[in-house]
Amino acid sequence: MDEWFSPALKLMTRAIEIGGIAVIVLGLLGATIGVIWQVLRGRSGSDAFSLYRSNLGRAILLGLEFLVAADIINTVAIDPTLQSLLVLGGIVLIRTFLSFSLEVEIEGRWPWDRHKAEGERSSRRAT
Repeated sequence: MDEWFSPALKLMTRAIEIGGIAVIVLGLLGATIGVIWQVLRGRSGSDAFSLYRSNLGRAILLGLEFLVAADIINTVAIDPTLQSLLVLGGIVLIRTFLSFSLEVEIEGRWPWDRHKAEGERSSRRAT
């Protein structure tokens, strides 16, 4: 089992990494095409730019999720050394900071203020 299991894990890890990169690249292309389309249809530049940033941020977040998943598989199943664990910890810390920053940029508010914004939206709909 060992003779095919390790290469299969390495192949799956590489496929997940490629998927993460593809998500980021395709998200960049899709967001760029979307913003050009919105501007050509008459949307204001600031609105289109805001939409562009949020779409691009979402693509980066999703791509980072794939890349971290590949790193976790690599660290836990393929190369479980203390050095690889420390590298994974650093990557997860950086990814958490990036995720937090991107979410603030996309949503325009702190993550813990989400329930306040949802309450304001529902109260506006009721009136």
